[in-house]
Amino acid sequence: MERKIISVSQKRQITLPLPFYKHLDLGSEVECSLEDGAIVIRPLQNNNMEFSVEILKDLVSQGLSGQELVKQFEKESKGIRKAVTTLIEEADAIASGEKSSASFDDIFPNE
Repeated sequence: MERKIISVSQKRQITLPLPFYKHLDLGSEVECSLEDGAIVIRPLQNNNMEFSVEILKDLVSQGLSGQELVKQFEKESKGIRKAVTTLIEEADAIASGEKSSASFDDIFPNE
């Protein structure tokens, strides 16, 4: 396992060693988590493809095409990452006991 000691700036920023960055083919964003007392940095998984197909199917069923389809697709695609991040943060808060989970009846109350 290759190791490097890196500095942390006054703004809590770090610079990843170039060989690590290249080896993982990192882009402009990474996933960061706390695991067993360590900070773990992973390449951001691009699972948007599954969502992209569903978004496109929905937009086409609405009759969109051409530039109108492209514009609406871009708009809706941007919301996916934010929604997934929010869901992960909420799941982490529930798992750590910081937040209570909702029951099925809370979400779908019997009327």
